[in-house]
Amino acid sequence: MNRRHFLQSTIASFLSAPLSSLFAQQVSKAYLGSIGLQLYTVRHQLGKDRKGTLKAIKEMGYIQVEPYEFPKYKALVEDAKELGLKVNSTHIQWNSVLNPGAADTPAFAKVLEEAQAAGIKHLIIPTIDPKDRQTLDGYKLAAEKMNRAAVTAKAAGIQLAYHNHTFEFDPMEGTRAGYDVLMEEFSAEMLFEVDAFWVQLGKRDPAKLIRSLKGRVTQVHLKDLSGGVKLPEKIEGWWSLPVEAFASLGDGIIPVNPIIEAAKEAGVQYCHVEQDLSHDPMASIQRSLTYLRS
Repeated sequence: MNRRHFLQSTIASFLSAPLSSLFAQQVSKAYLGSIGLQLYTVRHQLGKDRKGTLKAIKEMGYIQVEPYEFPKYKALVEDAKELGLKVNSTHIQWNSVLNPGAADTPAFAKVLEEAQAAGIKHLIIPTIDPKDRQTLDGYKLAAEKMNRAAVTAKAAGIQLAYHNHTFEFDPMEGTRAGYDVLMEEFSAEMLFEVDAFWVQLGKRDPAKLIRSLKGRVTQVHLKDLSGGVKLPEKIEGWWSLPVEAFASLGDGIIPVNPIIEAAKEAGVQYCHVEQDLSHDPMASIQRSLTYLRS
């Protein structure tokens, strides 16, 4: 093959390759050595075989896991650590901070006590109940509650943060949204866990948002959005979307590398893979990890 034909063949191969392959080599390895998995991704598998699922996650190469609804499912923490998976953070039962009088809600002091006993340094409030976010004043009140809890958590050696969905970016007064209130009202003690997927659906740039919150983001959820999927007008959470909306990393339309680079620049400690819905969650998280390694 002469040089001209070689170049033509190379260019043709480049143009026909999928985008995920073309840009795989450009993915930053900044968080690969501590990469985590948000366990809600494999909630159904955990329900059938908790230890077997955690073992498989460990064997894939995930370094840490982030459980959910702590301390309700604290067995996840115990089993993960026993298998050698790190547990630096967990989502908690959010009403322990936002509605402590609600039924089946542990006191926040109890949550802190359990977290200290488990050696967990980061607690995440995963949402705000719909009734508490009807207005921007509702968001302000929620921020005040989280600020108070963050001070208490800091005294216990634990960092508190808030995890976003899409509803926080819905305009409520002109272009002003609930997330704008949280950014303004959170104290120095109260930080953010940014979920890139939901930020993208909220029509904001995840990398740009992370950079704007430099020093205020503890962790990032890496998650991809499929292109060409019809989405509902109103999105509350994963239950509002078809399973096809969620993609393994590198298979969707959200540029992963700029998010990782922004996280590094903003001082983010940990990144976690998450995929709320999948026809085969274990295969999906393996595919995401393979993409990050490539």
